[in-house]
Amino acid sequence: MPEKASTNFAFTILITLVATIGGFLFGYDSGVINGTVDGLQKAFHSDSVGTGFNVACMLLGCAVGAFMAGWLADKFGRKTILIIASVCFTVSAFGAGVAQDSLQFILVRVLGGLAVGAASVLAPAYISEVAPAKYRGTLSSVQQIAIITGLFASFLSNYILARVAGGSTVVLALGLEAWRWMFWVMTIPSIVFFFSLLFIPESPRFLVASGKKDRALAVLTRLMGSDAQAKLDEIDASLVSDHHRPRLTDILDNKRLFRPIVWVGIGLASFQQLVGINIVFYYGAVLWRSAGFKESDALLINVISGGVSIVACFFATALIDRVGRKPLLLIGSIGMAVTLGILAVVFGTANTVNGALELSGTTGPIALVAANLYVMLFNFSWGPVMWVMLGEMFPNQIRGSGLAISGLSQWLSNFGITMTFPLLLAGIGLGGAYGLYTLCALISIVFILKFIRETKGKELEEMKG
Repeated sequence: MPEKASTNFAFTILITLVATIGGFLFGYDSGVINGTVDGLQKAFHSDSVGTGFNVACMLLGCAVGAFMAGWLADKFGRKTILIIASVCFTVSAFGAGVAQDSLQFILVRVLGGLAVGAASVLAPAYISEVAPAKYRGTLSSVQQIAIITGLFASFLSNYILARVAGGSTVVLALGLEAWRWMFWVMTIPSIVFFFSLLFIPESPRFLVASGKKDRALAVLTRLMGSDAQAKLDEIDASLVSDHHRPRLTDILDNKRLFRPIVWVGIGLASFQQLVGINIVFYYGAVLWRSAGFKESDALLINVISGGVSIVACFFATALIDRVGRKPLLLIGSIGMAVTLGILAVVFGTANTVNGALELSGTTGPIALVAANLYVMLFNFSWGPVMWVMLGEMFPNQIRGSGLAISGLSQWLSNFGITMTFPLLLAGIGLGGAYGLYTLCALISIVFILKFIRETKGKELEEMKG
């Protein structure tokens, strides 16, 4: 690679790493709640429904944040909205730790949710808009590595803090319980994200859509060197003939409400949650304690799951631009259907002793292996690939709006799955819950085969919809 091209690519890598700090915070903020459930119940005297809402309330903010971020990013820019998100991350992390009642906690968690929602859709979109087509899948999938690294960091932090204190509800320092410190740890990467964003450029495709072609050319020159002008002309030509700025109504279709490509985005975003992955992330400690493990063991299992997830993401990153997006999705759906089915059988046939599940003999290890294989398969496929495809599958004119609707669908599905899990646990048990997620994984196979089109190696300006 010539020296100039190497320099340009290094700049792209730097931008990618900064943008994916948002993914790290997305993962950390999503996973930190996992080790704090007992603390929230004790501090706020909440029942199972109240606890479920305390856990899931952030997801309402995520839904609004994802929807608003896509739309606002078309008005004010990707970078600007990410900077605002970094401030929300910081305030939410501090506020969750000092909350004295459920209302205070819910308000700051919803604020954090706005930031998570914004980061979830804008980081991969921003990376897609600055990365060369040849490496776009690889670089965009770094977002999922960052998300899982954030989850892993939150699990590890929760485990260490609870271990040092002697439990998540035990005082750790300054007269405050360990679960509060679990939230405060997140203020550090939130502040780093804010200052890092000040040093990266705005998306050139947003600048072209905004009529700021000189600034776009300057950014493209840093990214592509002598090919910058040709790419600028290509981006400009990909926008609609009247060159109006992108707007939310661009995604509408008279016959189907939304354009077909938007419906595919909604399906992708929804199925990623309907397979139940965030039950493992949000309720992992509760799930394994329900299966008979001690709190310390359950938190350690979360750490193991996080480590397995990171390894799986690296495999996906290495393969996504070689084998394509659709094959990875298909492998993931088939594998998850099998492992979820095993979990449904194991938990559905487990004995109940004094109101708690008891996994006897080999069933405990089987459940542990199946759960970790399931997490690994998700992070090899739907975890990174869904975000990569949402960031690249929409035409330039509707990328922000398509992300807005798809992001809204993803987080509403996440909220529904998370909010209903305690009710399913109490009603039909773990076996029944995992049976429903198995069914969704099976349906996702049909969805992939019928509706997903490969985007590997295509320029963003080639996307149709």
